[in-house]
Amino acid sequence: MTKRIRICCGELSVTATLDASTSAQAIWDALPLAGSANVWGDEIYFRIPVALAEDDDAQEVVALGALGYWPPGNAFCIFFGPTPMSRGNEIRAASPVNVFGAIDGDATFFKQVASGAQISIERIEQD
Repeated sequence: MTKRIRICCGELSVTATLDASTSAQAIWDALPLAGSANVWGDEIYFRIPVALAEDDDAQEVVALGALGYWPPGNAFCIFFGPTPMSRGNEIRAASPVNVFGAIDGDATFFKQVASGAQISIERIEQD
């Protein structure tokens, strides 16, 4: 079964699809989640009550719209463009992240979110 989530920030709402990784399952099991957005370049991250180790296939450079878990900060990350660590137009995390899903559609939607904004993540129940 495909696992989908809704990410809300104020009036803004977007959906995302999780992959079949152990990180995705751990985050799915912890839903719903809420926090205060930290904006770092074109990345939003916030601490969540999930503690995971770095996966063997953790990545520093990720795709536009990737969802990642950052082990050093126990953080849920949303990547929607270059960060201060990026070289050129790449999207680079501060250190390797466990990629566990992707935004459905246009991830640049998150450019509208300011640091400190409240963000919530919930399951989209399947029929």
